[in-house]
Amino acid sequence: MHYPGVTNISSFFIAGINYKKTDAAARGQFAINNEQYELLIASAAQFDIHEFFVLSTCNRTEIYGFAENAGQLSALLCSQTSGTLETFNERAYIHSGEKAIQHLFEVAAGLDSQILGDYEIVGQIKQSAKIAKKGNVIGAYLERMLNDVLKTSKKIRTNTLLSGGTVSVSFAAVQFIKDKFREAVTHKKILLIGVGKIGTNTCKNIADYLPGTRVVLLNRSVEKARELSQQFNFGFDVMENMQQCISDADIVLVATNANEPIITSKHIAGTQQKLIIDLSVPCNVDEQLRLNSFVELINVDELSKIKDETLQKRAAEVPKALEIIAAQLAEFMEWHEMRRHVPLLKVVKHKLLTIQADSIFDPGILNTIEDGNSKKDRIQKVINGMAVKMRTQNQPGCHYIEAINDFISTAALA
Repeated sequence: MHYPGVTNISSFFIAGINYKKTDAAARGQFAINNEQYELLIASAAQFDIHEFFVLSTCNRTEIYGFAENAGQLSALLCSQTSGTLETFNERAYIHSGEKAIQHLFEVAAGLDSQILGDYEIVGQIKQSAKIAKKGNVIGAYLERMLNDVLKTSKKIRTNTLLSGGTVSVSFAAVQFIKDKFREAVTHKKILLIGVGKIGTNTCKNIADYLPGTRVVLLNRSVEKARELSQQFNFGFDVMENMQQCISDADIVLVATNANEPIITSKHIAGTQQKLIIDLSVPCNVDEQLRLNSFVELINVDELSKIKDETLQKRAAEVPKALEIIAAQLAEFMEWHEMRRHVPLLKVVKHKLLTIQADSIFDPGILNTIEDGNSKKDRIQKVINGMAVKMRTQNQPGCHYIEAINDFISTAALA
């Protein structure tokens, strides 16, 4: 028997690509910015998709949602990307049901990040969910799932050292600068272009680990750049002066969210050596600059190769994190099973109320309550007992309807 509103967990899919099979340039073809995200939400119904969200970071682009098959989700995603559906399918991984949920738990914990334990992913998941909820493509079921995922991620961060230390893409960039220039770094001028989530974290890491360096911030929103410059005692400028700012800088960090490179060969003049670190996906620095002998260009894939004692300690925490995920996933699945029975329980409760009010029974019999509870409480007690049996014995609900009917019939005829 099918009951409307019951979520079929086998119809939950994730389709995505990540750093394991694609480089930064390939991932950039499928990166989704906020404007593209809104277009996906607007066109989702055309693909017969009504509940989904997209996670697009420097490590991955993934679409999660309910559909008849994963191909619908992939087609929706690629309708707004520069990369083709054919290319996506060649490189994508697909999971469904409980395995898809497990994957989401692991992503949120940082277990699937390019830098193990990278906690920046949590903010990215929250932002993704916020956009999807605003677009009315996250229902009660998916919202509960996301809440459990985020709660588990927090529990892992609190009870393990998986995210211990300070290793993230933004930290790796600052650590690379520190290792390369050592004491001379205080004589270098740093330009940071883009002060969104990753850019802001980069500011914090510069302030913590490269104190005394000269830093200038550029951002499309001048107010945001001015605000952060005051917070960290950095300088700031306007995007119209980007050419001159690049010329003045020894180190350029790019954390923008453009669909194509914002720094090209035309921005690099003269013979001054420059280190350019591109934290963006898609890449916002033209790869042709690698041919310039005065430029050293580093992207997120190269930064992720950092290996240190912190990462070794994190790796030792993976089993603990997986145990926490297993426990929370089991709790979610139990909630799912209970939710699956709710429509049936409502049908039974309505039937009992109807029987109790039916005039063909002797009111004296049905109104006789041995323990003194109200008629409503007695019915609820029967329903609660039925719910427990359905959960623990995993037997078809119709058997219990028959049993309850037999009980009521016996009571009425006594």
